[in-house]
Amino acid sequence: MKAICFYFQIHQPFRLKRYRFFDIGNDHYYYDDFANDDIITRIAQRSYIPAAESLLRMIEATGGKFKCALSISGTALEQFELYVPEFIDLLKKLAETGCVEFLAETYAHSLSSLADPEEFAAQVKAHDEKIKELFGQTPKVLRNTELIYSDELAPQIHAMGYKGVITEGAKHILGWKSPNYVYNAASSPKLKILLKNDKFSDDISDRFSNTAWDEYPLTADKYIDWIASTPAEEQIINLFMNLEVFGDFQPRETGIFQFLEALPRFAEERGVEFWTPTTAVTKLKPVAELSVLHPISWADEARDTSAWLGNKLQNEAFNKLYSVSERVRLCEDRRLKQDWYYLQGSDHFFYMSTKNMHDGSVHSQFSPYDTPFEAFTNYMNVLADFIVRVEEQYPMSIDNEELSSLLTTIRNQEREIEVLNKEAESMRKNIEHFNEEHLLREKTAGQEAEKAPAKRACKAKAPKAEGEAKPKRGRKAKAEDIPAE
Repeated sequence: MKAICFYFQIHQPFRLKRYRFFDIGNDHYYYDDFANDDIITRIAQRSYIPAAESLLRMIEATGGKFKCALSISGTALEQFELYVPEFIDLLKKLAETGCVEFLAETYAHSLSSLADPEEFAAQVKAHDEKIKELFGQTPKVLRNTELIYSDELAPQIHAMGYKGVITEGAKHILGWKSPNYVYNAASSPKLKILLKNDKFSDDISDRFSNTAWDEYPLTADKYIDWIASTPAEEQIINLFMNLEVFGDFQPRETGIFQFLEALPRFAEERGVEFWTPTTAVTKLKPVAELSVLHPISWADEARDTSAWLGNKLQNEAFNKLYSVSERVRLCEDRRLKQDWYYLQGSDHFFYMSTKNMHDGSVHSQFSPYDTPFEAFTNYMNVLADFIVRVEEQYPMSIDNEELSSLLTTIRNQEREIEVLNKEAESMRKNIEHFNEEHLLREKTAGQEAEKAPAKRACKAKAPKAEGEAKPKRGRKAKAEDIPAE
């Protein structure tokens, strides 16, 4: 049996407004609300909403046989809640079908896995909580930002409780091996790895509407035939792409939605199933260990991290940002923590890339800035103000170790105070309870005292037996008490 594992990525960053040097220290709001609203609403109407509706129709038409996975960053979810709440409703409907799996990822779509393991774990946990809150699922498979993965990350990912991780089927890693198998991590053998099939994924995302492509036009039956014709032992074909492919990268007019919705019918004819990532890592055994010594991603031809950390501008901004990570984690300022998440978005570093600056590269196409240098300057101005706010709470003159020690002492004292307050509250309640019981006893005693004369009167009236003489209680019998003969 052969199966297709579809995974669709959805991410949108909080874009920064133009932030001047003279704004530092004066303006603590960094975001271009108009651009964020306009962009996410436009893409949702053109791509996300019709694509989600197509997925729903595919699930219904196949009686639940069509299955897929979605990975949605926390920053995208927040913007949907703000600007396109109807899309959240559609996602909930997809979740209710039981045929759509939601994957784990970093909340801010950040590069924290490359700089700060503690921050990486905290963000993934925050994202899991958001998914649970909105869709009632607890993710079991992790998809790190931009499919970034290395041997160094595997033990942490497994320790965090994930069954599997998905990443790029990079040629320089695979060599002669095929991406159409499940592998296990060399540094953590219990963690399973699913690899993107570049060719089949790019046939849809990049080449579908390319009239110069020798396979144009791509039809659903032709595409499924290619997949079904792969070697029988290759059981899983991982198709990983952005959901924006449908309706945005490949416009509706190209027939992309009809192509997508036709896939399940031809797949069933050829005996090809659709699985979620969790199903794949549960059903299939790894065929070999896969070692990834240096971080890989799904970006650019190099399939490395140079799209975000490939020049001095990017590294300067990156190192400056994470220099305050420990201080931000220690603080309790919710607004500061929110800005910390938004500023970690990988997009900010992507805009600073100087790769192929003058040939209309993908970096410049997605950037809201005219040049990488403008992107760097704007970001560093924002970051300078952010760091000033961090320093106001935790001065940089105190090193991290000393600060951590001081805060530990303060928190221990806070816990002691809390314990003492609880004890005092418990004593107060005990005293109140004692007082209530005392008052109740006094009231009861008063009522008994009132009833006593009536009882004595009743006893006095009671007739005595003939000839019976009973000495009075409390004194000895006297001579006059003895009857004369």
